[in-house]
Amino acid sequence: MDGLALPGPPVLDALDRRLLDEHQRGFPICEAPFAEIANRLDCEANEVLRRLAALEQRGVVSRVGPVFAPGRVGASTLAAMAVPPARLESVAERVNRYRAVNHNYEREHEFNLWFVLTAAGVDELDQTLADVRRCTGFEVLDLRLERSYHIDLGFPLWRRPPAGARTAATGAGPPAAAAALDALDRRLLGAIEDGLSLTARPYAAVARRIGLSEAQVMERLGRLLGDGVIKRMGVIVRHHELGYRSNAMVVFDAPDDRVDVLGRRLAQVALVTLCYRRTRCPPVWPYNLYCMLHGRDRGEVTGWVEELLPDAVGDLDRAVLFSRRRFRQRGARYFRRRGARHAPGRASAGMEAVVHG
Repeated sequence: MDGLALPGPPVLDALDRRLLDEHQRGFPICEAPFAEIANRLDCEANEVLRRLAALEQRGVVSRVGPVFAPGRVGASTLAAMAVPPARLESVAERVNRYRAVNHNYEREHEFNLWFVLTAAGVDELDQTLADVRRCTGFEVLDLRLERSYHIDLGFPLWRRPPAGARTAATGAGPPAAAAALDALDRRLLGAIEDGLSLTARPYAAVARRIGLSEAQVMERLGRLLGDGVIKRMGVIVRHHELGYRSNAMVVFDAPDDRVDVLGRRLAQVALVTLCYRRTRCPPVWPYNLYCMLHGRDRGEVTGWVEELLPDAVGDLDRAVLFSRRRFRQRGARYFRRRGARHAPGRASAGMEAVVHG
């Protein structure tokens, strides 16, 4: 796999770029949302639908739909394992059998397999982690979110700010308490967590599936957005396919009495796409402050690490974990059956090993 030659990013015209750059959030909640987007882009609704379908087919767009706020609709954690290289692919495949796994990456470190687990609640999450340990035979670092400073992968793609620019952090604060969702809320969120259908009236299609009216669906979605259960609604892009093929998770050992101040500073670096505090796992994992950087090549990202991040946090002990292979990337799934693994014969269907530059 290491020698795999990757195709270049797709050639996108100006309308494709506007569609992706301007509509990663703020997706309209109205009877004909794609017509509203078309009006903004000065084209026809059918053209918007055709382009989104083509971008999904090419793997550039993951879905059009919600991104849930951490902790508001269930429980999640970042997990890591140290796996011998000769066994990495087979262990990654086994991890991918869990429906609860939505991201699964190889990173350059002794702890080389990193994945995100989601579950309906903390007890189920703990049970799934225990099952992963039992079935793989490896210890799993359980790195729970303690505070978010900036969590938003909906960043501009072709109009990015200058490298040294500063911006206000979004989503700063401790993880919010789980929302009080009724049965209809859960049915609604379960119906859209994999994305809206690319039809003229997608909310009407959702309404037919769950036995509500179109107006009720839109009212509930508006409330869930307003309450912060849904962080954003929009076009969810896959950055790797768009040429952002070097991403690095940079972790710091920050003093406990300064980590929040440093986290807020780090989050203000415009090219930082994610920034948060997580639990330590001493003695093997002393780091508590994390950020993510997404760039088009390794040298670009390395330059940001060496030149921009010290301005925010100083000379902290750090580790830089570039991603190497992506074994899974999809939206979090909270509302369908959790805790069970796919049948062994279907495990490989979830694998998508892509080498990162």
